[in-house]
Amino acid sequence: MLELRPNCECCNKDLPADATDALICSFECTFCRECAEHTLHGHCPNCGGELVTRPRRPLEKLGKYPASVTRVINPAGCQSAS
Repeated sequence: MLELRPNCECCNKDLPADATDALICSFECTFCRECAEHTLHGHCPNCGGELVTRPRRPLEKLGKYPASVTRVINPAGCQSAS
């Protein structure tokens, strides 16, 4: 099950479980659309994989399967994976 991390790893923008602008890689690194498109050009800076829209968990399932509350931030900042 996806963690649904609560923030962008680059800019620390809040990305709640129902966010439509959250993107992830296959390792679940999470970024906002702005950072993913303009800074990272669609590729994860950690693994080089593609960033895709994160699925949204149905609200009725969030009670039993809550989103993560652990914030992950890249201390070196957002660097392009190009």
